[in-house]
Amino acid sequence: MVTPYKNILDIEYPNIPSAGVYYFTTKSGLRYEVRFGRLQDNILHANIVFGVIDDEFEGEEYVATNRGEVYQVMNTIVEIVKNYMKEHAKVNVYEFNAVGREGEDENVENGRMALYKRFLPKIFEDGWKFKIDGNFALVTRA
Repeated sequence: MVTPYKNILDIEYPNIPSAGVYYFTTKSGLRYEVRFGRLQDNILHANIVFGVIDDEFEGEEYVATNRGEVYQVMNTIVEIVKNYMKEHAKVNVYEFNAVGREGEDENVENGRMALYKRFLPKIFEDGWKFKIDGNFALVTRA
């Protein structure tokens, strides 16, 4: 079993676990949202979306910034996903996209996906398979 991470930010858990929307704020004041969506045709398949939701980014949902907090942010997201997995033990497929910057090729792995790949094994331990295609990751129970 992986040991708990340090430097996890305070998490705002949903009042109803099935809501699947979590929030946290970094020390520099950026507010993040982590949202889990279930596929309509397969409720055991969840899509994970996260990013900054502050007004300073003019409605650009799920922006990522680099204010020297990337590891705290990622460690907090690891904790949130692990909590969601505990609350929804039957979900057997997770997916997410590493949204690139404007002008980046969606089919070529970007820096965000490289970062996410480092954290996938910390979230999904034994018994999970990873399939990465460009900036799309699909994680399935083995």
